[in-house]
Amino acid sequence: MGFGGISIWQLLIILAVVVLIFGSGKLKSLGSDLGSSLKGFKKAVKEEENKDE
Repeated sequence: MGFGGISIWQLLIILAVVVLIFGSGKLKSLGSDLGSSLKGFKKAVKEEENKDE
C-alpha cells in the first residue's frame, strides 16, 4: 500500500499522465516557481518573527 490506499503503480501512472499532458519543461518551470515562492514565504515569516521580538 502506498499513500492513503494508492499503490506505487497508480502513482507512477498518474505521474506519467501529468508529464504527457504538461511536458517536462513546463513541470520544471512550475517546480522552480513553486520553490521560489515557498522560499519567499519562509523569508517573510522569519522577518515577521524577528520584527515581533
